[in-house]
Amino acid sequence: MSAASAGRERLKIRIRGAIQGVGFRPFVHRLANELGLAGWVNNSPQGVSIEVEGVRDALEQFLLRLEREKPPRSFIQGLETSWLDPVGYSGFEIRASDVSGDKTALVLPDIATCPDCLREIFDPNNRRYGYPFTNCTNCGPRFSIITALPYDRTNTSMRTFTMCPQCQAEYDDPTNRRFHAQPNACPVCGPQLELWSPTGEALFSGDTALVAAAYAIRRGDIVAVKGIGGFHLMVAAHAEPAVRRLRERKHREEKPFALMFPSLLNVKAVCQVSPLDERLLRSPEAPIVLLQRATAESKPVQADSDSQRILLSPWPIADAVAPANPYLGVMLPYTPLHHLLMAELGFPVVATSGNLSDEPICTDEREALNRLQGIADVFLVHNRPIVRHVDDSIVRVMLDRELVLRRARGYAPLPIQIDQHPATEAQAPAAAGNHSPTILAVGAHLKNAVALSLGPQTFVSQHIGDLESEPAFIAFRHVIADFETLYASKPGVIAADLHPDYLSTKYAREQTARRFVGVQHHIAHVLSCMGENELEPPVLGVSWDGTGAGLDGSVWGGEFFLITDQKIERVAHLRPFRLPGGDRAIKEPRRVALGLLHELLGDGLLERTDLAAIASFSPSELDLLQTMLSRGLKSPLTSSVGRLFDGIASLANLCQQIRFEGQAAMRLEFAIEDVRTDETYSLPIREQPSPLTVTSGFAAMLAGAGAPPLPAARRLPPVLDWAPLLKAILSDVSAGVSAGTVSARFHNALANAVVAVARRIGQNRVILSGGCFQNRYLTERTVQRLQAAGFRPYWHQRVPPNDGGIALGQIVAAKRWNQ
Repeated sequence: MSAASAGRERLKIRIRGAIQGVGFRPFVHRLANELGLAGWVNNSPQGVSIEVEGVRDALEQFLLRLEREKPPRSFIQGLETSWLDPVGYSGFEIRASDVSGDKTALVLPDIATCPDCLREIFDPNNRRYGYPFTNCTNCGPRFSIITALPYDRTNTSMRTFTMCPQCQAEYDDPTNRRFHAQPNACPVCGPQLELWSPTGEALFSGDTALVAAAYAIRRGDIVAVKGIGGFHLMVAAHAEPAVRRLRERKHREEKPFALMFPSLLNVKAVCQVSPLDERLLRSPEAPIVLLQRATAESKPVQADSDSQRILLSPWPIADAVAPANPYLGVMLPYTPLHHLLMAELGFPVVATSGNLSDEPICTDEREALNRLQGIADVFLVHNRPIVRHVDDSIVRVMLDRELVLRRARGYAPLPIQIDQHPATEAQAPAAAGNHSPTILAVGAHLKNAVALSLGPQTFVSQHIGDLESEPAFIAFRHVIADFETLYASKPGVIAADLHPDYLSTKYAREQTARRFVGVQHHIAHVLSCMGENELEPPVLGVSWDGTGAGLDGSVWGGEFFLITDQKIERVAHLRPFRLPGGDRAIKEPRRVALGLLHELLGDGLLERTDLAAIASFSPSELDLLQTMLSRGLKSPLTSSVGRLFDGIASLANLCQQIRFEGQAAMRLEFAIEDVRTDETYSLPIREQPSPLTVTSGFAAMLAGAGAPPLPAARRLPPVLDWAPLLKAILSDVSAGVSAGTVSARFHNALANAVVAVARRIGQNRVILSGGCFQNRYLTERTVQRLQAAGFRPYWHQRVPPNDGGIALGQIVAAKRWNQ
């Protein structure tokens, strides 16, 4: 060891986590120079590698401050250190990225505009004044522009834009916040705006294009705006004719539209905004937040920050934005383009996805001209390519914490950590010696998202949507190929739903080179919540949703599962009833009501002409449906709580036919409004005496898993008998009891039933999953009742309780029980 290196040591560090695209290397460079350390830092497909040399005290300070002072958008999942002999580094440098090895580094989501960049675009003296593609290491596009790992400019859609001397100087300056900011650009060298006609003719460019787009919105036009992860369709939110015209052209009859507001003060003039809501609206994720509309009594009169009086918006929200809905889906501008456009307008706009219903959003301007032809009047476009579509995320505050309902921009593709756990002690030695296989899970049919498991990390994709159309199925296949390319993976196992008609399942079955694992839909719901909350068996899972293929040939959706290391057992469910017309009943709650009434009254249902559900059919229709129910023709049995919601909404005359999924259940929830009551209907647990050989254990959950033999014949699980509940509701409806009171008593009965089953099973930890638990009243009441009874409830946070979380549950199943 030379005299120069005496007393010096070398520290080698390997870091995994969300550390690329957040200014981590510039931060390391500044910290090392501040402490007088030499060495280097670089990106790799696995994360960030660092070597630093210096005296021991300075190296220890470096290590401590590395975790304590890291950039705000970063997080460290793993940090490995080695103390080595010095090699004589002089100075500290950012080295070129290492492109070798497995690709396990985390790709960051797109990040909303930071305060520093926001100040610049509104500062007339700044060279980025009015520039809609301003960003730095703390904000801007990430997931929507990256083409490969590691995260370098050459691996993004910004590679075709050569930085001007001023931008290059910022990029090279360790003291600048744009030091190694990969999407760095300015008006001289970066992407540019244009306003196009429906034929693709460039009408205006640059600042003029943005001003002209704002003018078009003011006059009532529909403007397609190319954002960070796809197109929005925008119209003035106060312009009733424009909003209705958008509905007609987009073929979206009643489903609520999302809104973008110029500022938080504008939001507070229209909606009730809690501190948690405000944090979400202002967060780097910048999702759509579901907010309750403000009443005259709830509207704030002062801003919290500076006591400046809020002027109530002169722009009332058009009724057509969210018909018969007390909630609005609200977001704030999250890119410089949105900030500039909303500042030019000064009023809220509808900002809905740029697509036809049931299709993925458009990402390319030429594609948009074709697919949005006849919808948009003009197109505000730019020339920065979007590598992958990313919708806006949707969240709501529930039980004082965040619940993600649609996981996309701002959240995807950050991973969920799922450690490897063998199913039994006997499997532990073999499992511990095996490398965890790479698993692809293809999710469900509705609200589809896919997931890729690499070791302990499961990367859940952005929201893909309902696989109801060929463009949606193309997008589904594209996302799978994109994930496999991005992470350079070749999954040997593919997990899917057991429903044979799901397009995702058909795709999985066609992948004959991969081992297929089929996971029952409702068990996947429970396992998704179990994985997100890092729970180990045993647990009691409650899986309530609309539909899913059951193992007995019926349609499930009101299930209770006891999950242990040895088996998954269906321990209770809702009493089944028939759905006349099958899938048609999903869109006609009145048919569900008929199925319930037939089960309760038989042919006597025809005498209940006082009920709106009966009166809505013609005599001939009733005769046909009665025959179908009596003979069981095209009338499958279901245990679905989601369908029970539909039937009760129909009987309460809240909704006889729906225009979008979940509409009847939403109306039943909204009917409660300010009703505050602990009154409840009876929903007792009844035994089913008939013996039956049932599929429980691993085979109930997995197909092709090499599961142990099925158990011997046993009794059917008990049911929640809705007959007393239905009789009481019919009596209340006949007596003129309000729909709100009926709804509250119904919700309370469901919450009480969960507690009753938990007591019967005797499992302390209770998981709540499935689309029904998007319902705020149901979830909050169920959690409160469970906690009051001494149970420990768990529910979703960052993974949707609806079918958007199914892929994660499929991964958990395949990892735990199908090695």
